[in-house]
Amino acid sequence: MPVKAPKGYHYEITEHKRNVAAIWLCGGPTYLYKGGESARTIHSFYNYKKKVWYSPINSKKAGEEVHPSNIRPYTSMPLNLNPLMAAFLA
Repeated sequence: MPVKAPKGYHYEITEHKRNVAAIWLCGGPTYLYKGGESARTIHSFYNYKKKVWYSPINSKKAGEEVHPSNIRPYTSMPLNLNPLMAAFLA
């Protein structure tokens, strides 16, 4: 993984397709209606064969390729910044 999990969270890796793994961010609040299971959200997809990271469209579909330096601890989805927001982050 290009990043470490945030405090109180961990990553789980599951097989998504033959050469693709789904990386899930797990932890945080627990669900009362699911028997105390912790929250789980899709973080990214990784293609073992091509050695490429993908941002998720949803938990079942990989999106566009993401450079490892653009992956953040909570998600690999790209930031959609307008020019003003980009100026504050620069």
